[in-house]
Amino acid sequence: MKIVVAYKWTSDPEEATVGADGVVNWSRARPGISTYDPVAIEVARGLAAATSAELIGVTVGAKGVGTPLAAKAALSRGLDRAVIVEDDSLKGAGQAELAAVVAAVVRRIGDVDLVITGDSSVDVAAKMVPTVLAGELGWPAVAEVTDVTGQPGALRVGRAVPGGAQVLEISGPAVLATSADATTPHVPGMKDLLAAGKKPVEHVDLAALDVPASSAVMTITGRARPARKERKHQLLDTSDPAEAAAELVKALREVGAL
Repeated sequence: MKIVVAYKWTSDPEEATVGADGVVNWSRARPGISTYDPVAIEVARGLAAATSAELIGVTVGAKGVGTPLAAKAALSRGLDRAVIVEDDSLKGAGQAELAAVVAAVVRRIGDVDLVITGDSSVDVAAKMVPTVLAGELGWPAVAEVTDVTGQPGALRVGRAVPGGAQVLEISGPAVLATSADATTPHVPGMKDLLAAGKKPVEHVDLAALDVPASSAVMTITGRARPARKERKHQLLDTSDPAEAAAELVKALREVGAL
């Protein structure tokens, strides 16, 4: 059995800064594994241990996703090996393009029984890649997965749904997106980091992959900030708290804030 975990190496938006002109400065944002991907790796690791499956990490992106530091950070979490596609043409690539490349890697690996991803990426948070990836592979997609048990051809998948939980039985390959709180990922220790340095890492050229050309093209044609509203500088007399509160509520309703 082969299980692929698709993970993303990206900068954390929480460490970026926004200037007065609205421009985002990423220079201080350190790259790392996307926030929810360690959850996916942990869920996949549990299933791999129970089924003696090979656990393969796959990541695609622009220059930097394939550095030794990036590979070791992923492998130290329990992956057996990693397959990396690093190409600057993927800088700023959309979800459909990234999913198509990941699908091509999965096909190249061959005989993959399951692909597990995180809930969403920390930088984009579109929750589109798992579904588009499943479409590229012709497999079913299941989101909000909380646990996976069973064997190839007879997987039992638990997932969160509004108002409760659902259990699915899947008889073939599938793409599963774990819920953000499916499990608590372990923190790699020194032993894990040392072992990660000895695990195989395969770098694949984008040109060597069979990535079909997409007919859907999304281009950002412009960006604009919301119009700044002028302050009214309305002052309230607070000598009578009750009356001041009533005036505040009235003022907020007049501007549509309540």
